[in-house]
Amino acid sequence: MTTARIDARFARLKAEGRAGFIPYVMTGDPSRDEALEILRGLPAAGADLIELGLAFSDPMAEGPPIQRAALRGLQAGMTLRGTLDLVADFRKGDDATPLILMGYLNPVESYGYEAFARDAAAAGVDGLIVVDCPPEEAGPLVAALDAQSVSLIRLATPTSDDERLKVIARGTSGFVYYVSVAGVTGVKEAVAADVAPAVERVRKAANLPVAVGFGVKTPERAAEIARVADAVVAGSVFVDEVAAALDANEPVAPRVLARVKALADAVRTARTSASVTETV
Repeated sequence: MTTARIDARFARLKAEGRAGFIPYVMTGDPSRDEALEILRGLPAAGADLIELGLAFSDPMAEGPPIQRAALRGLQAGMTLRGTLDLVADFRKGDDATPLILMGYLNPVESYGYEAFARDAAAAGVDGLIVVDCPPEEAGPLVAALDAQSVSLIRLATPTSDDERLKVIARGTSGFVYYVSVAGVTGVKEAVAADVAPAVERVRKAANLPVAVGFGVKTPERAAEIARVADAVVAGSVFVDEVAAALDANEPVAPRVLARVKALADAVRTARTSASVTETV
């Protein structure tokens, strides 16, 4: 398995002594052109990696903000093929930032595993998170992705015991996504004191970087998680900004990217500011 962009980015983060920031945005939300404008602006706003949500009608792990974002994307006509075209357009100007698709199995299965893996790799996708595909059922998908050097990134949760973590680690590459709270996205807040020992357990089991998501909405919370994890994921806070911009009849991308920058700056300086505080 080749995870060149992902591995290179985490190596750089380790050399810089900081956590990475991974914003999640929904493909096609609120339109293709506006989604592409947001996507292209993310690296300059501080994104170290990007998660691009696949618009789906039944996103069972998502809270209301991302559910609404998915519906906006679908209403704008976004499809899985359209998502790959969007990624290809992004790659015309950025060949370095790792890009991970996050979604559900139904659209990928309908597309066809081999065809999806081939087209995703050609578009410039680095990895895939499939929320509702357990390791026991992932064999054909893993084989298709491996053949095209696209990483399958699995989820670990607060209920994943040591034996389950061993199962999750098999076939996972790039990094492990640790879901910091029990429940759906955008409802509860992540607590660093609870996350820290879990991150260590996941790192030990998988020997991979650990990104922590679900429950990160503010710069302060992002900074707390950045002190104990290899990367911080935030999503609901950004799709909320899309909705707020639409309600206010304001340009969407500048508002979203400003909020991304606020959280990214907090993550980027979290360990430095903590060290300064400790020495005062």
